[in-house]
Amino acid sequence: MYRVLISDPLSEDGIKPLLEAADIEAVMDSSLSYEELLKELKISDALIVRSQTQVTRELIENAPNLKIIGRAGVGVDNIDLDAATDHGVVVVNAPDGNTISTAEHTMAMLMSLARNIPQAYHQLKQNRWERKKFVGVELKNKTIGIVGFGRIGREVAHRAKGHRMKVIAFDPFLTEEKAEKIGVQHGTLEEVLQQADFLTVHTPLIEKTKHLINKEAIQLMKPGARILNCARGGIVEEDALYEAIQNGKIAGAALDVFEEEPAIDHPLLSLDEVIATPHLGASTIEAQENVATDVSYDIMELLRGSTVKHPVNMPSVSPEMMEKLSPYFDLAEKLGSFISNVAEGALEKVTVYYSGDLLEVETTPLTRISVKGLLKRYIGSRVNDVNAYKTASDKGIVINEQKSTSTKGFTNLVTIEIETDKEKRTISGTLLNGLGARIVKLDEYSIDVVPSGHLIVIHHNDQPGAIGRVGSLLADHHVNIATMQVGRAHQGGDAVMVLTVDKAVEEDCQEQLQGVQNIKQVQCLTL
Repeated sequence: MYRVLISDPLSEDGIKPLLEAADIEAVMDSSLSYEELLKELKISDALIVRSQTQVTRELIENAPNLKIIGRAGVGVDNIDLDAATDHGVVVVNAPDGNTISTAEHTMAMLMSLARNIPQAYHQLKQNRWERKKFVGVELKNKTIGIVGFGRIGREVAHRAKGHRMKVIAFDPFLTEEKAEKIGVQHGTLEEVLQQADFLTVHTPLIEKTKHLINKEAIQLMKPGARILNCARGGIVEEDALYEAIQNGKIAGAALDVFEEEPAIDHPLLSLDEVIATPHLGASTIEAQENVATDVSYDIMELLRGSTVKHPVNMPSVSPEMMEKLSPYFDLAEKLGSFISNVAEGALEKVTVYYSGDLLEVETTPLTRISVKGLLKRYIGSRVNDVNAYKTASDKGIVINEQKSTSTKGFTNLVTIEIETDKEKRTISGTLLNGLGARIVKLDEYSIDVVPSGHLIVIHHNDQPGAIGRVGSLLADHHVNIATMQVGRAHQGGDAVMVLTVDKAVEEDCQEQLQGVQNIKQVQCLTL
């Protein structure tokens, strides 16, 4: 039974999958104090929040069973991502659930801003009929500049085109070719600022986007342009916006978000040219249900050992790509674990090579799992798919990934090369059709070993009697040999034997093996 703590108010219809799951205990309590939250997280496997709960490093460090944090929404500003990654906790969000809601809210704000609807309504409520004071502008033939052209930005563009507006968009991942297919103009940030009659931002709040629309950016805009922010507070520099409206550079602004919320008595709210809502972009019945449902399913998938759709602190993998990659997951981890257990010295560099069928797929998830296998020898179960890369980086280990057309006779091949401060070692593995994973090469020696169970790796001189003496000694210790593979560089030279045995080899047996004639090194490991 998995315990899922829900510490912010969520749609009960949205979390119905959790409530109905036989293996999930869903605990809802949005009134917890910080101390109570600390106590509850000590016994929880998952946490779901919106924007109320601040998920700090202290909370994560004191939650030993925590495996996943779900944010029922897009932004994860209230979650310490570094701390989650450090502790191997997956963070997921729901980027699709409120797309339509936010896009529609942006358009509602756009039209309200253009026609002064809130201000006019406010006057009517005061029994004042002032038509001339609220003359607005049409949207037709106006240019809307969209900064950030992800899901929401594209939805806004579709709706703006329906109003016969011209659309120019900037996004680091938007190319002219993609823009042309969608039917919008591609522009640099400067070009979007210069051409926009209405500027709307739809980017995440990160270091590069904080105060993206600042005093210098506003100076590039047309006199009388208008600015909208229904994304994240802090993308628009509020002091610069206030000044620009005061001096007439900007005709007005529509804001759904602020740097500090709740924004009570904010200077911008004193301006008649500003309309605002209290962070309502995702506040529709449908959006609240959608984001809760999306996060609920991701929580259940991960707790049951499957993959998630919307990870924030690790790469997302499409279902189609996952189908191609998943058969290699066990092989990649076993190769990493094997080579790290036979290598000597401090790990400094890892290079993973892919060839054959793997040339056409995104192999980063496999490299991540290989690194996890490598690091487990040093730090145990604390390393997982989430924190493998960051853990390696923190320890100064360089990770590389390369693809090669050289398959060496195999339809697919994964090779891990590691460098320590003492030596360089390599291991190669493949998936044999119908037979599963195999280790096919260790350093320069060709072998054929199933990477599973108890193994003994013995480096020796290729001399008569070496194999027999090893077999006899293991028999004396009641260790049964399941398989044996021997590889050699050349006759009479260095050689390696890899044995799979039915039980772990005790230390005294290992020491006696080390003393056998012509045996150079004995290493025992369990995969």
